Amino acid sequence: MGPAATVDLFSRIVAATPAQRDQDHLHIIVDNLPAIPDRTAAIIGEGPSPLPLMLESARRLESVGAQVLGIPCNAAHYWYEELQAGVGVPIIHMIRETGRQLRASYSGAARAGLLATTGTVLSGIYVKELAPFGYKIIVPGSAGQEAVMEAIYGSAGIKAGKMGRRARRLLLAAADELAGAGAQVLILGCTEIPLGLRPEDLPLPAVNPNQVLAEALVREGLK
Repeated sequence: MGPAATVDLFSRIVAATPAQRDQDHLHIIVDNLPAIPDRTAAIIGEGPSPLPLMLESARRLESVGAQVLGIPCNAAHYWYEELQAGVGVPIIHMIRETGRQLRASYSGAARAGLLATTGTVLSGIYVKELAPFGYKIIVPGSAGQEAVMEAIYGSAGIKAGKMGRRARRLLLAAADELAGAGAQVLILGCTEIPLGLRPEDLPLPAVNPNQVLAEALVREGLK
């Protein structure tokens, strides 16, 4: 998936592992395949499906000994069922894990604001997966969503390695919009977003699915 988000996940796995020495850590195998087509473009019908290369990557990881898989991309979970059917090892469902984390940490909340790519928003995956946990998903309006996409994909955006003030300003404006619309907690639903935001800047408490995924991988890896 996104290389920077993949590095971030690796770092979070290491930090979440209860280790006292190098040898206490998990064996982590990474297949960084940037050729996988953009997930948002595929979901909105403007690009090829990433599924074939995602399956190739998952099978490669399985073939070299991986026993549990994680995908540091929210939008990629649109193809979760096909991916899971294509391999013989479990794939952590990051969005379902996020629902569990929200319910455990914010049991009094019912409305979650989603900062994510347009593909993730339009796929409805967060609406579907978080409904069983009792959450209503709130998304930015069209202008706010465009700002989120600019922060992620723009020439001064996070995917371009520009994790500076402009991307942060756009994301914080969208977060403020969600807070004003009644959100009680935020979901940083694109794995690049936490690379451009500081939690202390946000108007609401937030859950980072990449952190949730890291903790779930450590949990499963230590079984």
